[in-house]
Amino acid sequence: MLQRISELIGRHQTFLITAHERLDGDALGSELALDHMLRAMGKESTVYNQDPTPENYRFLPGSDRIVHELPPPETFDAAFILDCSELERVGDQAARIGTVRNLVNIDHHVSNGGFCEILLIDPKASSTGELIFRLARQMGFSVTPEMAINLFTAILTDTGGFRYGNTRPATLTAAADLVAAGADPQWISENVYETNPPAKIRLLAEVLPTLSLEMGGRVGSLTVMQQALAAAGALPEHTEGFVDLPRTIRGVEIAILYSEMSDGRFKLSFRSKGKVDVERVARTFGGGGHINAAACRIEGELPEIRRRVLDAIGASEAR
Repeated sequence: MLQRISELIGRHQTFLITAHERLDGDALGSELALDHMLRAMGKESTVYNQDPTPENYRFLPGSDRIVHELPPPETFDAAFILDCSELERVGDQAARIGTVRNLVNIDHHVSNGGFCEILLIDPKASSTGELIFRLARQMGFSVTPEMAINLFTAILTDTGGFRYGNTRPATLTAAADLVAAGADPQWISENVYETNPPAKIRLLAEVLPTLSLEMGGRVGSLTVMQQALAAAGALPEHTEGFVDLPRTIRGVEIAILYSEMSDGRFKLSFRSKGKVDVERVARTFGGGGHINAAACRIEGELPEIRRRVLDAIGASEAR
């Protein structure tokens, strides 16, 4: 499939690049690296995201070129949908983006069932950024410092700083090559993890009292309500990383972040340790992801949602 995508790029001139809502380091780093590569090849490339770029990722080269109003889809020869297991994850403009003549999906989520003809899906890859790195190598493209910064950020964030089980030999080899190409691990890590706005810390103070340990201390959770966001003067993007906090508690195997959305639904983020499969739990509610990291959205009252989720965890473990 790498060869087919390479040939498509060679044949066409204008490209749209997009990724999922609630942007993270892998989505942004992958988009911007691909955008840089296409531009360096003399192609016309536009990165569109529904949501604004989170503050801690605005250091990424090319982030100032991202647009948030979708240009006419008919002006593009092809669209790359990155880090999405389904087209709807790009947001409100999914249907319009779906009308672009050639759709290419590059993703690493195990829940991806394939929503277009041209796709590169590898659940064993650490990140979509790692797949973009493979594409660059396939095309014989020399990774520039700008690309290296973006791709290293993609890999760093989706492996939890190379701590998660998706960190494989190929992942570390790619990271080493990116450092050699100009990515500075310390500078990138400081920008991603050590530039928190005060609102995020105020929000954390609001959220920590919601810590709950259930199922004998094996499941830990935090809850972010809209009221807490307002009290802290924070945005939904400021919850990034909160789900990892219960995961650090001794004995916790599954961490959950319950986030109330503006429409009243709840977004659930799951993290797990070892071989505990939270993708299976998320899939129960129409979500997906990876064995150790997954998400879904659920309608209902929070107590009922919590009960349903714990029941799903119990059912999953009974299989």
